[in-house]
Amino acid sequence: MDSLLSICDIKEDVSNIIDLACDIKAGKKEEKPLEGKTLAMIFQKSSTRTRVSFDVGMYQLGGRAIFLSSNDLQMGRGEPISDTARVLSRFVDGIMIRAIEHDDVIELAKYSDVPVISGLTNLEHPCQVLADVLTIKEHFGSFENKKICFVGDGNNVCNSLLLIAPLLGMDMSVACPKGYEPNENILKIAQEYAKENNTEIVISDNLNVALDNVDVVYTDVWVSMGDEAEKAQREIDLAPFQVNQELMNLANDGAIFMHCLPAVRGQEVSAEVIDGPQSVIYDEAENRLHAQKAVLYYYLKD
Repeated sequence: MDSLLSICDIKEDVSNIIDLACDIKAGKKEEKPLEGKTLAMIFQKSSTRTRVSFDVGMYQLGGRAIFLSSNDLQMGRGEPISDTARVLSRFVDGIMIRAIEHDDVIELAKYSDVPVISGLTNLEHPCQVLADVLTIKEHFGSFENKKICFVGDGNNVCNSLLLIAPLLGMDMSVACPKGYEPNENILKIAQEYAKENNTEIVISDNLNVALDNVDVVYTDVWVSMGDEAEKAQREIDLAPFQVNQELMNLANDGAIFMHCLPAVRGQEVSAEVIDGPQSVIYDEAENRLHAQKAVLYYYLKD
């Protein structure tokens, strides 16, 4: 467990990290376990929840975090990622990076002598989905017989959900138009995990098929950072996949709605759903803090 770049890196440890997050949230762990520790936080992309949760999380665990934008680092002026990794490793106890390209995070971890934690890449968002499954566990009490449906663009969050769901014994479906399916390699690994854990994964452009027997309906923005040039076409293609009350009615009674935020009300989700009684988005957002604290504890505590 040298670094957390993908849910695959914690295949055997997901349940332990979720249990740890529950204990930390309940105040059952020691105070200030990371006293004297420092986390470097590299941000190539803007952030609200990732930045605040890691910053506050380190403070509450007794450590400190240093915010570093691309403009603050020589990486922004062409310094090799390998040099940055080697130098930062001499100063800090861990590195969290919110990056554009997943390959950059892999290279950073390759040359770093301290743990590297992915705060998002174009391929995965592991810390987000740890908070998501923590929220599901809190709401339903367990993961047993639960099914998640991700609706819309099969993006980085969808990829990480596909990996984590079967590891916790949950089924998962993805409702998306053709051409918006999740990453092929991620899907192949997720299907292997599903086979190992006797769970099911379904990818469909048919909402009735994808929403069958679903307990969690999840969506994300249609136009992520970097996809702006495709905005008009994406809005046309994904319009039938808006999460509105009609779509929510296809899920099980008692189903919850989730969104990693920020959201565009009236686009990927209607206001009546995201602000309605089935929505748990603010519990989900708060749990970024508790999940991040668990990750920091797991990777940085001696």
